[in-house]
Amino acid sequence: MSSNATRSNVDTKPENEAERHASIHDETIGHGNTPAAWTCVLVMIVGAGISSVGFIIASVLWFCIGLGVMALGLVIGFIMKKAGYGVGGSKLSNSGH
Repeated sequence: MSSNATRSNVDTKPENEAERHASIHDETIGHGNTPAAWTCVLVMIVGAGISSVGFIIASVLWFCIGLGVMALGLVIGFIMKKAGYGVGGSKLSNSGH
């Protein structure tokens, strides 16, 4: 059996520059590209900032507040996903407008 028998003879490269550009900039929602994911991450970044400042000034109170804000970010992201703002959510489907 030759080594070429397992290879596909189908060329999957884009035919022109426009197709290549379109394939690179696909607007498929996924990999965190949703309002729920962005909100979750932004709230968690704020919490990490608070916690970092608390660590630098040696304040256990502010460090714990920052950890709480990060946990709140996870909860907000989960609630938004269940409300339809996550991947495949009902609020993100294209209505044609």
